[in-house]
Amino acid sequence: MRILLIEDNEELAGTIVDRLRVEGHCVDRESDGNEANDLLRHSLFDIILLDVNLPGKSGYEILRSLRARGDATPVLILTARSQIDERVVGLDAGADDYMVKPFDFRELLARCRVLARRRSGTASNIFVAGGLSFDRAAKRAIVAGKDVDLRAREVQLLEILIDNLGRMLTKEEVADKLYSFDESPSMNAVEQIVTRLRRKLHDTPLVIKTARGLGYMAYVADDE
Repeated sequence: MRILLIEDNEELAGTIVDRLRVEGHCVDRESDGNEANDLLRHSLFDIILLDVNLPGKSGYEILRSLRARGDATPVLILTARSQIDERVVGLDAGADDYMVKPFDFRELLARCRVLARRRSGTASNIFVAGGLSFDRAAKRAIVAGKDVDLRAREVQLLEILIDNLGRMLTKEEVADKLYSFDESPSMNAVEQIVTRLRRKLHDTPLVIKTARGLGYMAYVADDE
């Protein structure tokens, strides 16, 4: 997943970013409310982790601005404010979930998976297509009963394709979801990841189609 963390506490932000990246997620981070608000006007993410107390605009202001623009990106508020009234304000402003600091990182990761499933319209962490099974939580793919050796980027790509079955994704869209702003991927690198993943899944019903000049689309073949 491509995740934006908006948090001004350097130590906490660093820990969250490290944990999310270890889990294979692409993470960007902003510490200033005004800069985060500007970024969200022209960049898309799969999930936003949002602190409330920020320099510049508050988390609530960012959230209200996001929803006023019709942006439905899932937002999970992270805050030290534990009062019920504060939670109600955040949820009514458009937040999808709420966690009070300090929190367990295992729960944070699980809640991120819930938001990702909700956005893609699925109720389970397990995706199954014929002999292919992919577990989002374990980052584990199995084909015909055997584990598939997937690199981190290949796991990310598989999640992206599963979340967008039947939808054409441009190479630029795929790159945006695979890499953070501090990385400099080439379109050739994206092509190589797609090629490797396609080769490893070639005996499964999950088809990764390349449309020249357009991009990539994954779908489940009916006759496999």
